[in-house]
Amino acid sequence: MRKVGVVGKFVEFFGPGVTAVPMANRTTIGNMSPEYGSTCAIFPIDEETLRYLRLTGRTEDQVALVEKYAKAQGMWHDPSVEPRFSQVVELDLSTVVPSISGPKRPQDRISLSDSKSAFEKVLPSYFGEKTNKGEVPAGSTRVKNGDVVIASITSCTNTSNPSVMIGAALLAKKAVEKGLKSKPWVKTTLAPGSKVVTDYYDRADLTKYMEALGFNLVGYGCVTCIGNSGPLPIEISKAINESDLAVTAVLSGNRNFEGRISPDVKMNYLASPPLVVAYAIAGTMDHDFEKDSLGKDTAGNDVFLKDIWPTPQEIQSVIDSSISSEMFTKDYATVFEGDHRWKSLATPTGKVFEWDAKSTYVRKPPYFEGMPKNPTPVTDIAGARVLAVLGDSVTTDHISPAGNIKADSPAGKYLAEHGIERADFNSYGSRRGNHEVMIRGTFANIRLKNLLLNGVEGGYTRNFLANGEQTTIYDASVAYQAAGVPLVILAGKEYGSGSSRDWAAKGTALLGVRAVIAESFERIHRSNLIGMGVLPLQFKDGETAASLGLDGTETFAITGITALNTGGVPKELTVTAGDKKFTAKVRIDTPGEADYYRHGGIMQYVLRSLLVE
Repeated sequence: MRKVGVVGKFVEFFGPGVTAVPMANRTTIGNMSPEYGSTCAIFPIDEETLRYLRLTGRTEDQVALVEKYAKAQGMWHDPSVEPRFSQVVELDLSTVVPSISGPKRPQDRISLSDSKSAFEKVLPSYFGEKTNKGEVPAGSTRVKNGDVVIASITSCTNTSNPSVMIGAALLAKKAVEKGLKSKPWVKTTLAPGSKVVTDYYDRADLTKYMEALGFNLVGYGCVTCIGNSGPLPIEISKAINESDLAVTAVLSGNRNFEGRISPDVKMNYLASPPLVVAYAIAGTMDHDFEKDSLGKDTAGNDVFLKDIWPTPQEIQSVIDSSISSEMFTKDYATVFEGDHRWKSLATPTGKVFEWDAKSTYVRKPPYFEGMPKNPTPVTDIAGARVLAVLGDSVTTDHISPAGNIKADSPAGKYLAEHGIERADFNSYGSRRGNHEVMIRGTFANIRLKNLLLNGVEGGYTRNFLANGEQTTIYDASVAYQAAGVPLVILAGKEYGSGSSRDWAAKGTALLGVRAVIAESFERIHRSNLIGMGVLPLQFKDGETAASLGLDGTETFAITGITALNTGGVPKELTVTAGDKKFTAKVRIDTPGEADYYRHGGIMQYVLRSLLVE
C-alpha cells in the first residue's frame, strides 16, 4: 500500500478472492489503514459478514436486516461484478508469505525466510561507539545484540483475531510438550483486547501452555504496543544501557516506531501472535526458522518451527469447539458497568466539572482562555524561528508523548516538583489529561533527530534567543513564547504518519508552533494540525528544505494567509527565510478545514457554534 501511495484515499477490497478472507483478517487489515496511510479501508458485505455477526452474538433479526439492507442498496458483494474505481491494484493471494516488519516502521515488511539476513544487514547501523559486540552478564543470564528482550502478544487489532490467538496457544502447547521454554532474558506478556480471548483459552484448556512459556495475562487493552510494557528487569536494563546493546522487541501490535515500545530497546519487530511465541523461544532475531533449531526435545532431538506450527485444521477445530456467540454476549453485556472501584466513585455535583488544582493527572486545559466570542482575523506570520528541522517519516509517535516518563525529562522534573515519587510517574498516556505534562513530552521521543543539532537524539533543539545554545524543545518553547516569537517546524516526507494522536497536534500548538512546512503530510495529522490552529504548508514538488538552502537558523515570515479572512483559501503562500524566498502549497484542503483554521481550531469553532445556538 505504501508503494502504491494511498494517503488520503478510500481503499476498498473487491474481487473473487475477498470471499476467502476470514472476517478477523478483514478487520485486522481494515484497522491497519493508518499504517498504510489511507483514510479508510472497506471490505464488502457478504456471507462471511453474516457469520461474524452471528458468532459475536447478534440476533437473527439484526442479521436478516443487514443482509436485506445491503442487497437493497447494492452493497452486497458480487464477485462477478467489478465496481468502477479511480485506481485498481491487483494482489494475488497465492503470493502472500509469512512476514514480519521492522525494525522501526510497520511498512518495512520482511519475508520470514529473509528475517535473519535482513536483521544482520541492519544491525550494525544501531551500534554506537560504546556498543559491546559480545555477550554481557545480566544477573543470572547474559544478553547480546539482537536478543529479544520483549515478546508481547498485544494490540486490540491482532488479539481480536481468534485464528492467530488460537494458533499462538497451540504452538505454545506443542512447544511445551516437547520441552521447549522461553529464553530467560525475554520479558513475555499477554495483553488481549477482549476477555473473550481468555474465555476461549480456558475453555480449550490452553491457558496453562501459554503461562508455561511466560505469557501470563497482564491486562486487557493497550500495553506494549503503546509503550506500557513496564520496565525490563533491573539487571537486564543495566546491562543493555551500560554496553549500549542493540536489543530487540517482538510484538503483535500495529506500530513499532522508534522509541515507542521501550527506552531500552532500539529495534522493534511486528509479528503474528504465533511468531511472537516462537521468537520468545528462539530468544534472538539472529535466527533462521527454516534452518536453525529452536532447541532440543526431551529425547535430545532438534525441534524446528515447522515441527510445532499448528495446521489450519487444528486451529479451526479448536475455534469450532471453544468459541460461541454466548461468550460475546456474556462478556460484553456488562462492559460499561465497571468494577467495584468505578461503582464506588462519588456522584459529581453541579453542572460543570470541579477542577482539582492539586491534581497532576487532570488539569483545566488552556484552549479557551481569553477566547473572544467572535474569531479574530487570521494574520500572517512574522519573525518566526525554527523549533526543529526533521527528516522523512517523522511519525506521530516521534511528536506525541508516549510511554514512560523519564526522571530527567522536563515532564519528569515537573512531576518531581509537584511531589510525585519516581515510582508513581506512570506513563504519558495515563497523564494525558494534564497539559503541563504533555507539553513537556511533545517532541521528546528518545529517537527524534532534530537536524538543527549534529548527532543528538531526543527532544532537544537550539535556542536562537540565547546564541543558538542547545536546550530541550520545551525550554526553548517557553523562552520563545515569553519573547512573543512564533515557531515553525521544517520536515520531510510523510510527516505525521502513524496513528491519529491528538496530542501530536495539541502539543505542537501549545509549544507555540504556528506553521509546519513539510514535503508531504499524512492526512490525519495534517487535519489535526488545522484542528489546533496550526498551518500546514507543503514544499512545491521537487523542493525540500535542503534544496532551498535552508538550515533552520533563518528567521521566517509567511505571507498571504490573510486571504482566508475574505472567505477564500489561497493555493500558495510566500515564505521568506532569511535572504531566501519561496512559495509553498497551502494544505487546507476543504471548506470545513478553512473554517476551523479561521476560528483558531476545531474546538473553538464548535464552542462558538454552540454559543450561537
